[in-house]
Amino acid sequence: MVERDMVQRDTDAMFLGTVLRRAREARGISQEGLADRFGYDRTVISKAESGLRPPSPGVARAYATAYPELNGLVEGGLIEQWSEHVRKHGGAVPRFFTGWLDAEGGASALVYWAPILVPGLFQTQAYARTILAVDPDSKEPLDERVAARLERQRILERAEPPMVTVVLAEAVLHRNVGGPAVMHEQLSHLAEIGQRPRVTIQVIPAEIGAHAGLCGDAAIADGQGDPTVVHLSTLTEGETTAEPGTVARVRMITDALRSEALPRGASRELILKVAQQRWTP
Repeated sequence: MVERDMVQRDTDAMFLGTVLRRAREARGISQEGLADRFGYDRTVISKAESGLRPPSPGVARAYATAYPELNGLVEGGLIEQWSEHVRKHGGAVPRFFTGWLDAEGGASALVYWAPILVPGLFQTQAYARTILAVDPDSKEPLDERVAARLERQRILERAEPPMVTVVLAEAVLHRNVGGPAVMHEQLSHLAEIGQRPRVTIQVIPAEIGAHAGLCGDAAIADGQGDPTVVHLSTLTEGETTAEPGTVARVRMITDALRSEALPRGASRELILKVAQQRWTP
């Protein structure tokens, strides 16, 4: 079986695509030639090998049957299971976001600044579904995208979860995402999870007005021995980078925002107050 030597930022979908591509290239066959052999459109091959759209189990098995290098994956249906896994959990994630997901998943400490929405790591299923349902460009099934988002939260259940700090603008608590029932559940979840010893949730009250975080949200992932990575969101895509100057600036801004925020206990009280007074169904 091909050795897994992909760089850390790659997802399972991209890794599987690389395994398939290397098997094809080792035989000197083009994507067009392979597509003709299998009876598929060339885009099925190109997207499978890039990780943009993971192969169906049938396509993955066709590769394994065609190339002896992959024969070890055929026995027991492993390659079909692997393909099904990445279609559920890898293909539902935008490619620009995969670098951040790897950094987030391996971090020992995380910091989030959220001026608009609750960060994905703390979203309830109903809240996440409401947000993802309004994406006009996604071609992936909504259920798969929701499952992929909730899958990220498994890092909070590890034996040694990362230290997580979240700074929210108070506006996040008042933004109507899905209606009163969804918002009440979401804010109650924030208040509950914020009591965990390795989670700190702070809120910048609305009366603060102008502050350093008005230009957009940001996240920081500190790894154990790995470079610190930051993620910055935009209207269309996001940027994940370990460039030292950018990391330093984002850390400076998030530190300033924490100094403007309410303490942990007072933040929890505000979250529960808004849940009760504004969002009780």
